[in-house]
Amino acid sequence: MMEQKVQLAGRTKTSPRIKPINGTSMRVLLIEPYYTGSHKAWADGLISNSNLDIDLLSMPGQFWKWRMQGGAVTISRLYQTLPYQPDVILATDMFDLSTFRALTLKQTHQTPIALYFHENQLTYPLNKRQGHGWRYGFINYVSAMAADIVYFNSAFHLERFFDELPRMLKHFGDFNELSSVEALREKAAVLPLGLDLRRLDAYQVPPQQEQSSPLILWNHRWEPDKNPQLFLEAIVQLADENFDFRVAIVGENVRQSAPEFDAAQARLGDRFVHFGYLEDFSDYARLLWQADYIISAAYQDFFGIAVAEAMYCGCIPILPNRLNYPHLVPQAWHQNCLYDGDRLVNLLRYHLTEKPEVDTIALKKHIAQYDWAMMAPQYDAELMALAGR
Repeated sequence: MMEQKVQLAGRTKTSPRIKPINGTSMRVLLIEPYYTGSHKAWADGLISNSNLDIDLLSMPGQFWKWRMQGGAVTISRLYQTLPYQPDVILATDMFDLSTFRALTLKQTHQTPIALYFHENQLTYPLNKRQGHGWRYGFINYVSAMAADIVYFNSAFHLERFFDELPRMLKHFGDFNELSSVEALREKAAVLPLGLDLRRLDAYQVPPQQEQSSPLILWNHRWEPDKNPQLFLEAIVQLADENFDFRVAIVGENVRQSAPEFDAAQARLGDRFVHFGYLEDFSDYARLLWQADYIISAAYQDFFGIAVAEAMYCGCIPILPNRLNYPHLVPQAWHQNCLYDGDRLVNLLRYHLTEKPEVDTIALKKHIAQYDWAMMAPQYDAELMALAGR
């Protein structure tokens, strides 16, 4: 059985410290009840790049429903074991912050707490299929109510949350507290993800001397919210039209079977340079640098980490004109990089036929703003301001 984790001394002894509060070191407690995947990468990146003293209190990234319903009880118990009182608490969304506040009221009643939304359960597409109605969305709502400030990882995410929140509250019979929506919006802000993009530089491959077939990359989870069927249909259709290209499909497959992927693999055969999840980061990074196009057809993506990583490595994005993708692509390249509705195959065919100019260097510079070197000072400034209130 995996144990819960309290990781103190998040920074090395030689790391610099900022001293904004009465001449003493500022200490931040980062609460991550779902410490895996992108949540883990974000938490580790913040701790490694911040100039503040950030300690991590985390639980294993599994049983997400139980983390949201019961994780606050465990986190509250672990909080009692801390040998100090943090100046600021930063918690993430897979967590009932209202319960944590109630259970630690004696210790935290004067401690400012920020809540960071990587995702939310009001607008996540799988909610209704999983049959849990508004239960977990309501936890997100009361957690936001309990926080002093609420951060969203993209402007798209913030707007979607506040667009859906009144609909959830109207679902209830009476006393639906619609006035709370505007109060929550007033303490909400956008704080984009920090990404460890510079580590990709070490795996850059030299350009090939001979021109090879364009390499099309799909690097998302093999799940319905990423809409793989549209992508697979597009590449099969283009293969039937005798276009010259290669394909790499990576991303995590958490399903017991993926028949649509297997059928595409059988149809496209030796066009595939890779098929399946890449465990080794170095192999994944090299593939990003080798690819020419990064494709998405997603219905759900609150930020777009996989796309951002590929764009940093020089891939031309071909993305739906929705979600956060228009923010990842500069306006000048929207026409050549974003498609409406399900017209993926049309835009991909256009690129393979006409090869329109897309400035991949400009795209990389645009994405580089999300590297931790740029984002960590923004996080530090936000947390220092919160502590100084």
